[in-house]
Amino acid sequence: MLAMIMAGGKGERLHPLTRDRSKPAVPFGGRHRIVDFVLSNFLNSGILALYVLVQYKSQSLIEHVRLSWRTTGIPSEAFVTVVPPQMRFGTAWYRGTADAVLQNLNLIDDFAPDVIAVFGADHIYRMDIAQMVDFHLDQKADVTVAARQVPIGSASEFGVLAVNAQSRIVRFDEKPKSPSPMPGHPGRALVSMGNYLFRRQPLVEALLSDARRSTDHDFGRSIIPEMVETGRVCAYDFEQNEVPGVKPYEEQGYWRDVGTIESYWESHMDLLGESPRFDLDNSLWPIRTGQHPGPPARFIGSDIDNGQVGEGSLIKRAIVRNSILGRSVWVNEGAVIEDSIVMDHTTVGKGARVRRAIVDRYNIIPSDTEIGYDAEEDRRRYHVDRAGIVVVPRGGRREFLRGLEEL
Repeated sequence: MLAMIMAGGKGERLHPLTRDRSKPAVPFGGRHRIVDFVLSNFLNSGILALYVLVQYKSQSLIEHVRLSWRTTGIPSEAFVTVVPPQMRFGTAWYRGTADAVLQNLNLIDDFAPDVIAVFGADHIYRMDIAQMVDFHLDQKADVTVAARQVPIGSASEFGVLAVNAQSRIVRFDEKPKSPSPMPGHPGRALVSMGNYLFRRQPLVEALLSDARRSTDHDFGRSIIPEMVETGRVCAYDFEQNEVPGVKPYEEQGYWRDVGTIESYWESHMDLLGESPRFDLDNSLWPIRTGQHPGPPARFIGSDIDNGQVGEGSLIKRAIVRNSILGRSVWVNEGAVIEDSIVMDHTTVGKGARVRRAIVDRYNIIPSDTEIGYDAEEDRRRYHVDRAGIVVVPRGGRREFLRGLEEL
């Protein structure tokens, strides 16, 4: 097994969180990056040869993988390696997901895998990929597409599949305006998750053929639809995947594409409550990330209700409700944070109020500031999503340190 993780996405709908970083590098859940979920799934599944293909504003992601996914001391055939564009077939950057793999065919040739996994790096989920591999081998498939059911109203955002009784895909429509429902289920559609398993030879042949023509050079738009016509392409039902340690109250088959500010915020809210839809507390299938050198979080005379607070944080005579705070977040006297996400190394000043907001890293919220209370003022100072969620862009590290000195 060899995995190619597609981690070069711009994530334009997540702006301004992607102003300075790619989508897979965006922080998530107080201590992770989005890319940690796919990497953890492969590691927990026993698949240890991982190439992470990067492109757009990749330095933040490169540094995270370097510090958080060290491979020193493990066998040479096990690795997590970042691969920037190689320009082996001209001077262009990656022109699509298929072109990204094409430009790194030398890595596939050198490793000589039987099966190549091509997975996205920008989704929140748990998956035992070994079960999908077993299905792929049992079906003797050229390609296996991870698939899940969605409401018909949102199916146009995905590749929509038509499948026969033997799980073979007979039609693949990428983001159709009028998606076809599942037989017998008019309100549901079966869609691709953008995660694929390939036999090596059919993949190489398809990539070389695609490179000779003017196409989108994309797996969903070009490669998979054409292979449906010429090869054996099967759909793996993600809802049948069983991951150890999942609690009874969790949403079974939880999977989210956090491609918009609203979905990103909602996915964070799914982590909260007595019975969260997606519980990060799972020792049998941990979502791994780097260690933080700070001490445990400290609370002094504060009211914390339904919150998650990262290491090194200090909450001092303040109120935090229904919110997720990252690491080394300082919340000062009289501050109130509600229904919000506050990322690492942010300071919230005395008496400040933050509601239904996302505050990116290295920010200082001045004393008595109000965010999320006056829509017109928020639009003037910050970015406001169509759902009314206020986003404070990432601050500068140097300016943050200078602001701490002034405090």
